Amino acid sequence: MGFIRDNLPKVASPSPPRMLYSLSLPLLLVSTCHAAALNSHHPTPHVIKLQSRVAPREATLRRRALNPTTVPLADFFLGTDLQWYGNISVGTPPQDISVVFDTGSSTLEFASTMCKSSCDNQVRFDQNKSSTFVDKKTTSSITFSTGVGVDPVIGENYRLELRAAEDTVTVGGLVAKNVALNLITSQTAKFAINPFSGIQGMSAQAEGFFAGLIAQGLPSLFSLYVTPNAIGGAELTVGGIDSSKFNGTLTYAPNSTPGTADWTLTSPMIAVNGKTTPLLRRSRDVFFDSGTSNILFSTDTTEAIYALISPNITAHASEPGTYGIACSLIPTLPAVIDLGFVDTNGKAFNLTIPSSELSVGPFADAPETCQTLINAFDGLELVGGSVLKHYYSVWDVGKQRIGFAAI
Repeated sequence: MGFIRDNLPKVASPSPPRMLYSLSLPLLLVSTCHAAALNSHHPTPHVIKLQSRVAPREATLRRRALNPTTVPLADFFLGTDLQWYGNISVGTPPQDISVVFDTGSSTLEFASTMCKSSCDNQVRFDQNKSSTFVDKKTTSSITFSTGVGVDPVIGENYRLELRAAEDTVTVGGLVAKNVALNLITSQTAKFAINPFSGIQGMSAQAEGFFAGLIAQGLPSLFSLYVTPNAIGGAELTVGGIDSSKFNGTLTYAPNSTPGTADWTLTSPMIAVNGKTTPLLRRSRDVFFDSGTSNILFSTDTTEAIYALISPNITAHASEPGTYGIACSLIPTLPAVIDLGFVDTNGKAFNLTIPSSELSVGPFADAPETCQTLINAFDGLELVGGSVLKHYYSVWDVGKQRIGFAAI
């Protein structure tokens, strides 16, 4: 687990102050010239105690540590309050680039001037204007399992072509040098609606700029306050916790896959409107992904949840994995979903998704039918913005845990 390291500075032994040298010579002469006399009287030796001028270890650490910083976040996704992004700066002189801070990925990638028409809607980084830019001259591609919005991922409809590089990255005024990153050279059409330029991974293994700041003394945690657009003030705090943003105390749950890049918690139960089933009482590891808008569960779990809400929620054939119901029925449905977890002390607690999250808006091909928030995706159990917007969350990389408090 390379993100845990000894950050204490190594302090060299200082040279003694000059005044100590001036005292030592007369004392030496006395002890030499009068040795016989002193020995004959058997005097008690006079001891001069010397004290090091090295600063206490704690004080040195405080001087070296970086202070937490806060990045304002903007709300996005077609009015559904399920995606947030903020600015970082890259290069020398710095160029502002907006990114989603994504707990579901590890790396930094953003649009560059090498990306032509497919990046027309995004601000593009110009590597030729940065004196600290290093081109690694290697290319790769990445395909995402979840997309920007609430539509299902089909095949490779969320795919990026990348070129590896390195540069200085600044986040909230904190500077990390020689950060590994990827320039987007091409992207699929699904990214075209994005108002942001890229993705900054914030995985459970500190990498990139975050690892660089931790090495400089920043505490190894970050916090998310992702509010609905109507409330505003959403923010990311890197290296700290803003206790003014939540009520009560934080409840921490242990990462169920420590040592990996994944933020996952074990859930022993799901309940809907206070009811559950044997299938929903099955233990499962749930990914927590700030870069995903809604919820993904296996098909059987998704349909078991919907069965406890309404028999009128059915699969929407034109978009595999999605479900919907007549928009006119949405206000009549109770749909309180409780996701059960266990905290670091072994005590059960719930993260609750209220009925207001049930609909994520009408389908484009059927405006009278509203898409419901859970998509079926076999092999992946994941929660995103529809959960996180209701809690202040703390992502503690050093202690491998996630904390939640009501807002």
